[in-house]
Order: sequence, then C-alpha cells, then structure tokens
Amino acid sequence: MKLSVDGVANGAPISPKFAFGNIPAEGHFELSGNINPRLAWSDAPEGTKSFAVIVHDPDVPSSGEDVNQEGKIVPSDLPRVDFYHWVLVNIPADLSEIAEGADSSGVTPTGKTAGQRPHGRTGINSYTDWFAGDTDMGGDYGGYDGPCPPWNDSIMHHYHFTVYALDFETLNLDGAFTGAQALAAMDGHILGQASQMGTYSMNPEVRNAA
Repeated sequence: MKLSVDGVANGAPISPKFAFGNIPAEGHFELSGNINPRLAWSDAPEGTKSFAVIVHDPDVPSSGEDVNQEGKIVPSDLPRVDFYHWVLVNIPADLSEIAEGADSSGVTPTGKTAGQRPHGRTGINSYTDWFAGDTDMGGDYGGYDGPCPPWNDSIMHHYHFTVYALDFETLNLDGAFTGAQALAAMDGHILGQASQMGTYSMNPEVRNAA
C-alpha cells in the first residue's frame, strides 16, 4: 500500500496549520489551526472490505510531573508512551482519501463528539484523558486533534499517520472507543498498511535545532 499525507513530508516538520498548539511570539503556547491534513492511499490488497486510520505519537512523557512547568525540562531519558491523535475505523472500501479539514478545522473546546462521519466512525483521541477534569477543556475528544507536545520537552516528537486495509467491513466498536481498543479490534484482520511520519516540537530550542 501507499499513503500520502499532503503537507506532511515523510520525516519532516509538520506545519502548525495541522497542529493543536503552536509557539507564540511571546510565551509558551497558543492554539493553532488544528486542521486535519488530506490523506490519500492506493494499492490496497485484494479482499479489502474497509480501512482504518490511526495517528499516534509514541514520544509522550509517561509522567506529567515536569510537563509545562517553568524552570523544569522533561528529560530525554524519561520513558515514553503512545498518545493517539486520530482514531478512525469503518472507512468504506470505495474511499481512497479524506479531504483536508473534513474531520477537524479548528480547536473545539471540550472536544468533538465521537461517532459516525461520512468517511467512517471516529473514536476518541488521547486529549480526552489529557483534559480530564479541566473545567474549560474537559470532554470526549472525537476525531482528529493535532500535535501539541509539552513546551519544555527536550526531545522531538514523531507523529505516525497509518492507514490499515482490513478484511472486515465493520469492526465491532461503538461509543467512546480508544486507539488501543481500535488496534485490538483490528488484530488478525489487517491485510496491509502504509505509514508516513512527521515531526513537531513546542520547544523553540528543539524546533530550531531540527
């Protein structure tokens, strides 16, 4: 299979247009465009009955103790965990692309409702856990929400866009399912896959050194 992610060259920095957060002229953080990039895929294996898309960052700190704290830095040797930015399943087999902005075209405080879209069924992304308990931002974050790594992280983050070709037309997933649950449901049903990776940092020193 082949996958292209418009505006996200493989291994290159992701435009703030596609990110949840950006580095402002002053301070550490400002909301960014949060537009989903266009995805287009081809050469699916014979027997494909649906597609799924997962976007994840494997470089998220396993502990939030030092995250976004003045005078501190998230060390590079801290163990890292997966953070899911887009969980999308049951994409019809006759679709071969998702248009730019079709799933997200700005930051939605408290999140977008997960569920059926014209291009498939969305689960919740990891901002659901990140903003849990936040009065202004807490809620279920369905669909795409882009990069926003800690502004004091010492490492570059890597964002993997992956499309999967599946032998099932409809996975048995509903409600607020997570990226881990989607991957578990796909296990044993993946006929093929293709990935593209972009990078992002909210730390000016890390971004400028790239």
